[in-house]
Amino acid sequence: MTPELDDAFAAIREEYGRESLRRVESMLEPGGGSPRHPLRRGAKWILPGLAETPWHDPRGHPEIAPVVAAFEEAHPAIKEELNGAWADRPEVFAEYEHYLTRQADWRALYLHRNGRLVEEAAEVAPTAYRVLEEYAVRTGTLCPLLECHFSTLLPGATIAPHCDLWNFSINLHLAVDIPDGCSITVAGETRSWVEGKCLLFDYSFEHEARNEGIRPRTCLLVDLWHPGATVPERAALTVLVTEIRRLMRDG
Repeated sequence: MTPELDDAFAAIREEYGRESLRRVESMLEPGGGSPRHPLRRGAKWILPGLAETPWHDPRGHPEIAPVVAAFEEAHPAIKEELNGAWADRPEVFAEYEHYLTRQADWRALYLHRNGRLVEEAAEVAPTAYRVLEEYAVRTGTLCPLLECHFSTLLPGATIAPHCDLWNFSINLHLAVDIPDGCSITVAGETRSWVEGKCLLFDYSFEHEARNEGIRPRTCLLVDLWHPGATVPERAALTVLVTEIRRLMRDG
């Protein structure tokens, strides 16, 4: 802990109570504060006390359900705009830079990155941008520590099994354009996307994806706060990760 983190955590405790950050403090202890599921060993942080459920019902959480409903309702316009971008402006789809790797057959168009909306994306994908801003950003449901992007796997592409960094955010997939032969596996359970519908899963569990079809597969990926993370915990986690990233960048 740095002095800046100590001060920030103290201010949060002052506002929300001495026990408000108990789980965050436990997470930062040696060993992570609690036993870890074997399919989560690759994750950096596991906030204790959150539901250990790999797959979630997209409409099962009151905080997340409006985001799901809005994206699913807007799917036809989102798909039309995406296809137009692929046809007219393919250069806006960059090679995806995952924290573990970079893949030429995995392309991304970012709507939210580095803690802010990517304003340039509003011209390319206006409907998705509007829904994201109205239903996820303004409501505080979006986790600002990560990103939102169109994720396109080219034919034959695979994403190797991996765990993402933590469990206090949760990944929403809107199935935008899904050919036959595409699937995703989370904690050993394989599912297929249904075009126009959302999947929701905890990506601290090991997961992988594949496109065995003959044309690109695109989902809109939205990183949301885990519904079990409290308001003071979200504030502390934002400060924590931001400060660690600053130290890594400056060091």
